[in-house]
Amino acid sequence: MSLDVPAIRADFPILSRQVNDRPLVYLDNGASAQKPRQVIEAITRAYEGEYANVHRGLHYLSNLATDNYERVRAIIARFLNAPREDEIIFTSGGTEGINLVSYGWAAPQMQPGDEIVLSVLEHHANIVPWHFLRERQGVVLKWVEPEPDGSLPAQKMLDAVGPRTRLIAVTHMSNVTGTIVDVGAIARGTDVPVLVDGSQGAVHMPVDLAALGVDFYCITGHKLYGPSGSGAIWIRAERQAEMRPFMGGGDMIRTVARDAIDYADPPLRFEAGTPGIVNQIGLGAALEYLMQLGMADIAAHERTLRDHARTRLRELNWLNVQGDAPGKGAIFSMTMQGAHAHDISTILDKQGIAIRAGSHCAMPLMEFYGISASARASFAMYNTTAEVDALVEGLSFCRELFA
Repeated sequence: MSLDVPAIRADFPILSRQVNDRPLVYLDNGASAQKPRQVIEAITRAYEGEYANVHRGLHYLSNLATDNYERVRAIIARFLNAPREDEIIFTSGGTEGINLVSYGWAAPQMQPGDEIVLSVLEHHANIVPWHFLRERQGVVLKWVEPEPDGSLPAQKMLDAVGPRTRLIAVTHMSNVTGTIVDVGAIARGTDVPVLVDGSQGAVHMPVDLAALGVDFYCITGHKLYGPSGSGAIWIRAERQAEMRPFMGGGDMIRTVARDAIDYADPPLRFEAGTPGIVNQIGLGAALEYLMQLGMADIAAHERTLRDHARTRLRELNWLNVQGDAPGKGAIFSMTMQGAHAHDISTILDKQGIAIRAGSHCAMPLMEFYGISASARASFAMYNTTAEVDALVEGLSFCRELFA
């Protein structure tokens, strides 16, 4: 079964608008995806007729909001094929999820000289929390570089593991190059716990946590066609048992006394304070929408976009594409001699084409490629091959201006 892309596009109101008197071509999905009407309506319904605080009230609206909010945990578990629903912890996104692991699991377990293995492909969200441990506890960061084509063989990560390695932290898909990492092979090749940043990977391909064998896997709602401020991290129950609470406040406790405290069971133990109730309800609607379409079909459509974009971009012999591994996702990072990435983005914007320009929160990878910034086009399930062609035409126009 193939995707009905025109029908999908009709679900996204913003895709029908114009920018600078041109039809919008939205190719900044790696930063944040647009929202379908189903998500917008779920958010509106929650605020207009179903809103109250969760977990604390006994009245009708509180019970209704709690039910709607908590059912999202099961939706996320189904979306990721997580072994247990109570292994899903709500967060504001991937950044909070990784920081939860850094503070709650890694910090109390690691000693000076212990090692964390990282890839150079990582987003800053999967780098900075580990730098905190380096600065504060003397933890050593061991870096693994990708191959020249941007690929990252699992064995390369495993070869970096030593007797002092306590964690492997790696992306499932690079937000800069689209490189897909075989995180399952990494997990199967070692007893060291593996944390996966799934902020990109979960958007573009099916995820089966029961099969991957990793220990931590985070997702970011706004990249999954859901609201900003939504997300989750799956943490294996055995790892949850090793964790201390990250934040203190309401909802994460059973009892509080002047001289004692009794924490709630996971996952509530790691969810302090009033949560982003409606944000998470919106995320649930987004994931149900994706599952209805089928992640395998979404991945197949995006492979078509990737292959078409790869063919067309290779025609531009004056364009440098950073990382073009064979099995990558539909994300392309590019530079052009004589034109800064910001110039490229600005010129394309005048043609209604939205791309990203900058370091993409991946400065170590920029350094690896010997650049300070790139122009990035990142595709989604609602993009078309005609939009790929529009991008190529826009890049050619840039070239004429800077030739």
